Amino acid sequence: MCNNLLQYAHVYAWGREHGRKVISMRFSYKYQYFHICHTNLTSFGWYLTAKYLAALKLLPTANFKHRECNRKKLEQKMLRHRNIVVSGWFVRYYDLFLKYRKEICELFTLDEQYTEPVKAKMQQAEESSAVSHQPSAIRLGVHIRRGDYAEWRDGQFFFDDETYARHINRFAELNPGKTIHVYLSTNDNAVTEERFQQLCPNASIHNLKGNAPEDLFMLSECDYLIGPPSTFSLVAQMYRDIPLYRMDTADEQQMTMESFRLFEYWFQNMV
Repeated sequence: MCNNLLQYAHVYAWGREHGRKVISMRFSYKYQYFHICHTNLTSFGWYLTAKYLAALKLLPTANFKHRECNRKKLEQKMLRHRNIVVSGWFVRYYDLFLKYRKEICELFTLDEQYTEPVKAKMQQAEESSAVSHQPSAIRLGVHIRRGDYAEWRDGQFFFDDETYARHINRFAELNPGKTIHVYLSTNDNAVTEERFQQLCPNASIHNLKGNAPEDLFMLSECDYLIGPPSTFSLVAQMYRDIPLYRMDTADEQQMTMESFRLFEYWFQNMV
């Protein structure tokens, strides 16, 4: 979902800079959680039209399929054609993305049916927590990525519960005297609130067990984020420029408060 979001946003930003309208083909029929899904031209009909015109070669295609693609040549092709399909994961316009970031965030504002329940659950979790909420309380979002990460890059970023727990405890050490509310976001159903509470006695652990859009919003409501390289936590960070510590290694001692960086840094240093 977030890979597609970032891919589209790069093209959207390019289009804004060059006075072009950009239709999102993927969000026309999939991931129907965002404001963009309810805008003009974002519809299944436009998706089918563009898809089949491209398949019949009646619409040209600029394909950024490979990391080493000739971006300059592809951009020239985009400039030559008023109507063109842009595809591939490696379309990149970092400076333009940052220039139009506010508009991109507005386009990808999550619908209230996903945000309002999460707000209520987070408030309830903190009010009923064994650790009383204080003005100095900190919300720490922890993205526990499993699933496909067992194989991606030979499991380099597939960390166990104990590794995440050590990072949570390290964060608590770096913020003495603060109430730490930890919100877990994961695609691993075996992760439990009880297990992490045992491993992290100095923090209050919350596992809301939300779906993808709910977890994305939950992370975006936190004050700090921790997680392995992932566009999911990157997009969550994007909305409010939340400081993120990226777990490039399992060594929690690498974490300092200075190593929490803002969106622009991680965005331009994606793995």
